[in-house]
Amino acid sequence: MRRGRLSRRGLLGGAILVLWVGLMGWQARTVYLQPEMTRLAEATRGLDPGTHFYAVRMGGEVVGMASSRLDTVPEGFLLEDRLNLELQAMAQEGMASAVTTVRLTPTLQMTDFTFELGSDAGRFVATGRVEGDSLLTVVVEAGGQPQEVSFRLTEPPISASVLPIRIAQGGQLQVGRTVRYPVFDPSTVSTRQVEVEILERDTLVLPDSAARDPGSGRWAGAGHRSVTAWRLKESYGGITVESWIDEDGRVLRSSSPTGLSLERVPFELVDQERSDARAAGGAGRSGSDVVFSTAIASNVDLSDAGERDALRFVLSGVALGDFDLEGGRQELRGDTLTVRREALDELEPGFRLPYPRMDLSWALSPEPLIQSGDERIRRAAETAVRPLRGQRNDPVAVARRLNEAVYRMLDKEMAFSLPSALQVLETRAGDCNEHTVLYVALARALGLPARMAVGLVHLEGSFFYHAWPEVWLGEWVAMDPTLGQSPADATHLRFLTGSLAQQVEVARLIGNLRIEVLE
Repeated sequence: MRRGRLSRRGLLGGAILVLWVGLMGWQARTVYLQPEMTRLAEATRGLDPGTHFYAVRMGGEVVGMASSRLDTVPEGFLLEDRLNLELQAMAQEGMASAVTTVRLTPTLQMTDFTFELGSDAGRFVATGRVEGDSLLTVVVEAGGQPQEVSFRLTEPPISASVLPIRIAQGGQLQVGRTVRYPVFDPSTVSTRQVEVEILERDTLVLPDSAARDPGSGRWAGAGHRSVTAWRLKESYGGITVESWIDEDGRVLRSSSPTGLSLERVPFELVDQERSDARAAGGAGRSGSDVVFSTAIASNVDLSDAGERDALRFVLSGVALGDFDLEGGRQELRGDTLTVRREALDELEPGFRLPYPRMDLSWALSPEPLIQSGDERIRRAAETAVRPLRGQRNDPVAVARRLNEAVYRMLDKEMAFSLPSALQVLETRAGDCNEHTVLYVALARALGLPARMAVGLVHLEGSFFYHAWPEVWLGEWVAMDPTLGQSPADATHLRFLTGSLAQQVEVARLIGNLRIEVLE
């Protein structure tokens, strides 16, 4: 695919970012709490080490395998979670894997962890260590020099993968009970508040072994057992994950708003189901397409959106007050959102580059995945604006030029990963997420305040999850280097801004948001 070619394949990566971040927050989190140490240490002596395997499904079709291994070690426990996915998006398939390893004390407190996410698009690694009871130091590697981030703790941390075990071993499996914990997510290097509610108690029947049929040679469930189980609802940032756990706290089933679900099954059955899915290829797998499964149909033909100065949308199905819908190009009145397209030639930013004041320092600073201070990013930014000559201090001219440069620089391809600006600069390919992080990094390197925005965009009859950059030109102005729009058209509906930690919250829209375009 040539650089700069406009296609849905290169555009619709927003859903993948939402899925990845939501999934990583679901599969690998760190929770801070102060357990009843003596009681918990006594209870965990009865924990049985072992490995459980899970089928990962989307739209009822298997898309991967997960495993959770708990071992006893001299200093306590070792927990290793593995996740392997084979995702489909816009008729493209991609593979990705995540591994989380956590060392725990006998009271299930975390001492250190390693989180690694890998795919063809790149590698993201976060390692952390608790120093004393008050400091968590995390080192992030995502291209370039490792970056260190420190968090002051008010309470000793434990792994969120152990949270159901903690609830069970701590005697908290009581229907109707609700507990709350602050959470650290290594995939986004951020914290969030988590609420867990015990909803009900029931009995589930699960396969506990497999045997090969001598006639067909295929594996089949050889035995089943009844398991006493509790259903938990975990809520954070408006997102809800539901899980069934056994009386020891080990997960039996789990589902997330991204459409992914886990079900504990014997390894042979998971492996066979994955092999069957591979043999079937893309045929009949539309239900597991990350992009199409999250699209929202439009009631109006918006093929002429590029010619419209403003559009109005009636939004329903979600609590609108929880999102960043008001401000800049967007005006919310009740349930009606008006989005206008900025006129760049009429803007008066009121400053020259680099931005001279401290009020937007957060929008100029490097982040673990936006390495705007790296020399390679600085050189690429200078190269991009070199044709401007006498306009290199003009923020409007620079914003336009960067949009064109990133649009032409990257091949439009799906990327099943967490985007890093340096890795994007190296691979020169990606979807909307890669275009956005690279644009933001280049803009910040030149002293132009920039931030990430996430929401929806209209394309070919539907609204799809999408990411794009916004730059400060006296007001926040939406650009779109993925589509080559400068500024972005009025079908870009911004719901959130900020880092990956904030963007995960857009997952609450999936399956709930309804949009009516007003003529």
